[in-house]
Amino acid sequence: MLGECGMQERDRRGLRKYAVTLCKEMVVDELFIQSLQTDDILTDSMAESILAEPTSHKRSWRLLSLLPKRGPRAFSSFCSALRDTEQQHLCALLTESPERDGERQRYVDSPLPLPTQEGMVPAKRARTQESMEMCLDADSPITSSVLPCTPDFYLKHCQQSYSMVSSPRGLALVISNVSFDPCAAPDLDSRKGGEVDEEVLRKVFTELDYIVTVRRDLTAQGMRECIEQFGRRQQHQTVSSCVVCLLSHGVEGAIYGTDGQLLELDWVFEAFDNAHCPLLQNKPKMFFIQACRGEEMDCGVEQSDGPERTQSPGCEQRDAGREGEGDGDTRQTEERGRLRVKLPQRSDMICGFASLKGTAAMRNTKRGSWFIQEVNSALRFRARDTHLSDILVQVNGRIKDREGYAPGTPHHRCKEMSEFTSSLCKDLYLFPKYHPQY
Repeated sequence: MLGECGMQERDRRGLRKYAVTLCKEMVVDELFIQSLQTDDILTDSMAESILAEPTSHKRSWRLLSLLPKRGPRAFSSFCSALRDTEQQHLCALLTESPERDGERQRYVDSPLPLPTQEGMVPAKRARTQESMEMCLDADSPITSSVLPCTPDFYLKHCQQSYSMVSSPRGLALVISNVSFDPCAAPDLDSRKGGEVDEEVLRKVFTELDYIVTVRRDLTAQGMRECIEQFGRRQQHQTVSSCVVCLLSHGVEGAIYGTDGQLLELDWVFEAFDNAHCPLLQNKPKMFFIQACRGEEMDCGVEQSDGPERTQSPGCEQRDAGREGEGDGDTRQTEERGRLRVKLPQRSDMICGFASLKGTAAMRNTKRGSWFIQEVNSALRFRARDTHLSDILVQVNGRIKDREGYAPGTPHHRCKEMSEFTSSLCKDLYLFPKYHPQY
């Protein structure tokens, strides 16, 4: 079936030659298939038939059997999907074959750099410092547009969910500590790849109609002041929600400032609770914490009856440093004529953590952290019809399937598990790109 018409002969030969390797190593998941659907390579029925296959090997083989019949653009779209889903080593395998010397010309006008690999081993090649700027752009996570919510979906779900109709939807704060003071914090390495995370978050939340503020490299006190100022902004009164993203080295319950001092996460949550941030009472407050919560690295457990393992190519690091009760006075008599509804001290919050308590969070030095990559992808493809709690469940599933690829380092075949906590009281739909007309 791989030899049927529609695709150029040299492309068909490449798929035939490496079919076994592709079926063994390729990860064909929903995100991969959506990329091909976006390019009109696969129809909905084709996508459903592929994803219905029970094993990774069968999904890959089903896809490879369909591609040669999907026209001359199918091969380049397939390679693009491989790059977008962090499987560049397989893209290089296909495009750098000796018999495809002429193939490079196809990519000359591409915004992506030409694949550079010394041999046919399907592993990521280290890049030079001079190429880093292009590398960060080319290797950035999924940048497909956020899929819009439909009017019908909004009308069906808006009554049972948080009100999300303001434009902008809310204010978003991203604090990203990448470089640390070598004198004050000699044990905290630079968080290579952290700059990718902050840009990814800026783009996705801007597209979700948030006004995004990004602050880089703050001390612990600088983070406190920044968060306090953000929480006092009067614009919170007229918007529907709030987002806070904290990216740094960390320990359980705290993250590091660039001066090596710790900022307690409980203080952060307190700054946005119903007592300290009344402008956001009854409004959803979203937190995303990309930081280690301990020193322990999750080396994973072999699953004897599970599917083939997946890979997450290249350059993994971890985000760890090396080293009120009431007084009972209700004043019932005085307050009787003017009682108000009381709120708990803290509510309407949801927080996604990159790792479990006591464990390290993984970060790719070129593509950013695993957790932020998956949050970005899930928001872009799922926010249109999925509430945030379920989105973070899907992120957990994606993180569970990832595996570090860094041969010769302690991070090779490492694992990570994300989690979230929630005090939301309704479904939180972001209703992207939908603005009801009243």
